[in-house]
Amino acid sequence: MPTPISVILPVRNAAATVGEAVRSLGVAGLDDVEIIAIDDGSTDETPAVLDALRREIAALRVLRQPHGGIAAALEAGRTAARGAYIARMDADDIALPYRLARQRRFLDRHPGIGVVSGRVRFGGSRRTAKGYAAYVDWINTLHDPADFAAQRFVESPLAHPAVMFRAECAQRHGGYRDGMFPEDYELWLRWMEAGVQFASIPEEVLIWHDPPQRLSRTHPRYTIDAFYAMKAEYLARWCALHVRDWPRVIVWGAGRTTRKRVQHLQSCGARVRLWVDIDEKKIGHTVDGAPVVGPEDLPPPGQGFIIPFVGSRSARAQIRTWLEGNGYVLERDFIPAA
Repeated sequence: MPTPISVILPVRNAAATVGEAVRSLGVAGLDDVEIIAIDDGSTDETPAVLDALRREIAALRVLRQPHGGIAAALEAGRTAARGAYIARMDADDIALPYRLARQRRFLDRHPGIGVVSGRVRFGGSRRTAKGYAAYVDWINTLHDPADFAAQRFVESPLAHPAVMFRAECAQRHGGYRDGMFPEDYELWLRWMEAGVQFASIPEEVLIWHDPPQRLSRTHPRYTIDAFYAMKAEYLARWCALHVRDWPRVIVWGAGRTTRKRVQHLQSCGARVRLWVDIDEKKIGHTVDGAPVVGPEDLPPPGQGFIIPFVGSRSARAQIRTWLEGNGYVLERDFIPAA
């Protein structure tokens, strides 16, 4: 028998799109898949649309609750889920026809993987939303557990509505938490810290739309400071376990933006030993009592741990190439944390 799947789909005021999203999952007539739509206090026609969908699609279950936010809705759906595998979906996205079957097959064949994603197709405007489009391009380059582990502190390394995970991961390590942080990224970092392995299938599984009202654009839990404050806690704990010289670290990047990001890590105990930069105007100066040096003045591999805090993806790639070309080993001598 196929492993049963529960799809959790939070909905708030999505009457215009939720029907297409639910139908795109293609579960009509399947008895091994359920869709749990969590109506998070909608004030438009969403409740009526969901009632009509429920009459059309027997696999659809509808939970209704007062508006409590995305994390509460997700956790309500996860708690109610009966499947051994849990897939995510948003009410304004489109699943590609084979998505559930191929992700289920991957988890069936790879018992050591706890979370599987897939490539996503950007459904917004690449002209007006260049940042999101570039982010999609980046997550689509990540495939195996090593990719996800090494890039976890750069940005959230997968599209939340494109994932499927084992229900036992949440049972062992906790589900969605509410707070002033991105609920999905916090979940991934917590599970990775616990040893859960992540992977992605090399096929598109979802069309990821980018509406102006997307929560990541409008809610304070998704601000840059919220990301860095939460990420710094997990990075500091990772360093405490893996970096011999912790709390002493070397930071690549000495500009104002980098220094502001590093403040969150410093609040978690980090002490910057050196700053590294290629700008000759910065080299030779001191920042917070630590000297700024060029790459050629880095201590040799094994004698310091480097954290590149560089936002540009192309610059990060160049830094990694330079470090590895000079004998530094990813996760032993450096880890990116842009």
